[in-house]
Amino acid sequence: MRRLLAALFGLIVIGLGLGGAALYALSRFSGPGPLPATTVVVVPRGAPSDVADALLAAGVIANRTEFRLAVSATEAKGPLKSGEFTFPEHASLFATLTILRNGRPVQHKVTFPEGLTAYQISNILQKAPALDGEVPKLADGTMFPDTYIYVYGTPRSAIVERGQAEMEKIVAKVWAARDPQLALSSPAQMVTLASLVERETSRPEERAHVAAVFLNRLKAGMKLQSDPTVVYAATAGQSNSERGITRAQLDTPSPYNTYLTAGLPPGPIASPGLASIAAVARPMATDDLYFVADGEGGHVFARTLEEHNRNVAKYRAAEAAKPKP
Repeated sequence: MRRLLAALFGLIVIGLGLGGAALYALSRFSGPGPLPATTVVVVPRGAPSDVADALLAAGVIANRTEFRLAVSATEAKGPLKSGEFTFPEHASLFATLTILRNGRPVQHKVTFPEGLTAYQISNILQKAPALDGEVPKLADGTMFPDTYIYVYGTPRSAIVERGQAEMEKIVAKVWAARDPQLALSSPAQMVTLASLVERETSRPEERAHVAAVFLNRLKAGMKLQSDPTVVYAATAGQSNSERGITRAQLDTPSPYNTYLTAGLPPGPIASPGLASIAAVARPMATDDLYFVADGEGGHVFARTLEEHNRNVAKYRAAEAAKPKP
């Protein structure tokens, strides 16, 4: 520190041509700076003069010449970094240079909840602050839903690559530990069915049960008749809201409409989370073939059509009895 201050003093004396500048140099280097409050600043890549311009505009420093002399006097400490940094209130020149050389860039995060379509994920990525570049074309079910940390200037494509790599890793791990009797032929089929489970229930205790019902229907040659697939087909993957499904939507021809098309859809309808993927890989042991909403966020399951019809009637009666808003 003594050597650093001595070097700075010498440069400032020479640069300013002041014979009695020792106390001045020391106070300007280690004394409080002009910044009135803690501030985040984007520091550009470039020469010290470019960095000085950004800091001056943000109010971190008071004088470009002082800053450049300070950088020169301390150049042995390393180059200045570009990026987004937080500067504390009244940061001194010494503190400012320490941040620029050794500070941690501001951390941003973007979160993709389970069950979003590729269209929705792309919209979130496009609006996320501090990212760079365009969102690459994204296929449903290929990006793992999670929170991703990044710094200013990170390409949006890099977030997508991280999400896709994470999904591939998780799918491979779950597939390797699947039930040996699982009636699916590939990890891709597992993810597709998991996307239906993800959209059908948000209750952890139901996922393996819902997965079992779908697998039982596939074995029996029955259509899956999953409402979320109807919405996906009718909106071209731009929505996953199942409120007010219409007869016209139910009758819309599409390989994704599981009311009209037998078997699994040709691909996922959303990005499933780990719990839904694991539920498909190791489903509950049950003979149930049906389920219907119970009006309280869960479902009632049934083995026979007769029992299912009674459950549907109970649900409709309960819904009809609810006070109208």
